[in-house]
Amino acid sequence: MDTLIFIDTNIMLDFYRYPQGTAVLPILKHIDENHDRIITGNQVEMEYKKNRQMVILKSISDMKKPNWETMKAPVILSEAQPIQTIEKNKKEIDKQIIKLRSRMEQILKDPIKNDVVYNTLQRLFRSVSKLNLTRENEVRFEIREFAKKRFDLGYPPRKPNDTSIGDPVNWEWIIYCAKDNNSNVIVVSRDSDYGNSYDGEQFINDWLSQEFKERVNRIKKVTLTNKLTSAFKIASIKVSKKEKDDEDQLIDEITATSSASFQFPNLSASIEPLAELQEAYRKLLEPIAKQQKEIQEKFKNIFEGKKSADKNDT
Repeated sequence: MDTLIFIDTNIMLDFYRYPQGTAVLPILKHIDENHDRIITGNQVEMEYKKNRQMVILKSISDMKKPNWETMKAPVILSEAQPIQTIEKNKKEIDKQIIKLRSRMEQILKDPIKNDVVYNTLQRLFRSVSKLNLTRENEVRFEIREFAKKRFDLGYPPRKPNDTSIGDPVNWEWIIYCAKDNNSNVIVVSRDSDYGNSYDGEQFINDWLSQEFKERVNRIKKVTLTNKLTSAFKIASIKVSKKEKDDEDQLIDEITATSSASFQFPNLSASIEPLAELQEAYRKLLEPIAKQQKEIQEKFKNIFEGKKSADKNDT
């Protein structure tokens, strides 16, 4: 195993943020098929399960019915075909959103039956792998002692206001696994705990990079990326172009948090009709926006023509 992968908790929670229709299942399958190359443990499991419900509740709160009042067209467009089509589909869209919220609530209440992400990660956390630091592994006490020491000394990875040794535990376990297997490590994270990004590229923290070489092997290295697909590719795990493009899209959408577009979060890949509903919803809005723009241009031309005529009269 020349290269191992550590998946930070924030990456796992991002699975709940993928829009409907994106390649979540293939990426989850890569995790299922590579337990023996993924560094994980009880600390990551706890962080994931501690925050999972909060992420889902945020998705439910964001999933509101469209504000039809703000979509009213000018009276001169009231008989236009797009308006008639929207009026016809309002009730159906509202009904489907209610159904989707209900499905999300079931995912929240009973993840074993309804949450494909939860089940995939549960298999990882229960895997019999020497890269999985479970409560049954006696080395956990050694890892915690090292973690407490680095936390007290203020070593990274650590957030400015951290009050727990969670990140140090994960890093000490990464070092242990890398040394034990004489391997390179790819850290997949979108937090600044492990390093920073500039112009789309990630840079591992200077101290962590130096420490890795000193404690593991001068030849081996630790790499930081914010993309699972990039980590898989570096580790010679084949990923498709769609998987890469969909993760790029997710990162762009997370970055552009100001976007107010209506989206159906992909909390369950089995809700196939929702992708069609989302596309239909988007297409319904396009003609209205186009016609509104055309009318605005006509009024502008009429107004400017009148101003020109008035000027000539004077």
